[in-house]
Amino acid sequence: MPTGRVKWFSLEKGFGFISNDEGEDVYLAAAALPEGVTTVKPGTKLEFSIADGRRGPQALSVSVIEAPPSMVNNSRGNADDLAAIIEDSIKILDRVGNQLRQGRHPSTAEAERLGKVLRGIASQIEGA
Repeated sequence: MPTGRVKWFSLEKGFGFISNDEGEDVYLAAAALPEGVTTVKPGTKLEFSIADGRRGPQALSVSVIEAPPSMVNNSRGNADDLAAIIEDSIKILDRVGNQLRQGRHPSTAEAERLGKVLRGIASQIEGA
């Protein structure tokens, strides 16, 4: 299976990109992340399979091989990172709230992504 490192990933957008070992950019959808993983930091080493998507190579069946080094030794994320994640989730919740006010429920995929993000935030806040 190919490997690579996360270039960037946005919770709000629900996707990011991996730079594979050959230097090619590979699309990474939030739905391709392993169960229980809501986000990945730049530099995280991943193993994945590749499929041709509409806009080029897309990562599937992603697994985390190695997280980037961190100064934090417990399971909680860095406070600045958690604040950024919460700010991104507020934007998502605001958009969903506005859609609901207009009588439009989120799509199944959007609802699943939002649930995954909120569970991830809860685990970071509760974790010690």
